Amino acid sequence: MARPRQFDEDRVITAAMDTFWRHGYEGTSTRDLSESTGLGPSSLYNTFGGKRELYLRTLERYYETVTAEQVALLNAPGPAKQRLRAMMLHSIDDDLDEAEGRRGCFAMNAAMEVAALDPDVKRSVRRSFDRVEDELCAVVAAGQAAGEIAPGRDARALARLVQSTYYGLRVLSRVQDDRTALVGTVDGTLAAL
Repeated sequence: MARPRQFDEDRVITAAMDTFWRHGYEGTSTRDLSESTGLGPSSLYNTFGGKRELYLRTLERYYETVTAEQVALLNAPGPAKQRLRAMMLHSIDDDLDEAEGRRGCFAMNAAMEVAALDPDVKRSVRRSFDRVEDELCAVVAAGQAAGEIAPGRDARALARLVQSTYYGLRVLSRVQDDRTALVGTVDGTLAAL
C-alpha cells in the first residue's frame, strides 16, 4: 500500500518558487530545491515529475498570487492614474527591497531566461502578461471615460505603453538604485497619457 504524502504541497510549491525566483531556472539545482522544500529528490520527482514540471507549477503559483496582487492594485478604488501609479510604485519598492534580494519579477525572469526555449513556459508567462495588459486596458478605458486620460487614443495601445514601462522598470530596478529616477519614469509615463 502506498504511503500518504506527509507534506503540504502548497508550501512546497511556494518554497520552490522562491528558490527559482532567487536563482533562476538554470541556477537552481535539485539539491537547492530539496533544501528549500525539505523534500528529498525522489519525493520531488515522484510528486512533481521533475524540475521543469515543478517550475511550471511555480509559474502557476505566481499567476495565482503575484499577478492577482497586481490586478487587485489596478482594481482598487480611485482615479485611473492613481491606480496605475500604485501598481508601478509597489513593484519598484518590491524590486528595490534588499531583504528580498532584489530578485525582480518572476515572470520577467522566466521570459528572459526560459520562455524562448520552452513553449509551456512561454505560454505561462504570456498568460500573466495578457492578464495584466487586459486589466491595464480596463483602467485606461475607465480613465478615458472619466476624462482623466485623453479619450482620442486607443486604450489598448496606451495600456501597452504603461505595461512596457512597467516591465522595463522591473528590469531597470535590478541595476538602478535610484528610486527617485524610477519614480520619475512612472510619473513621466502617466503624464504622457
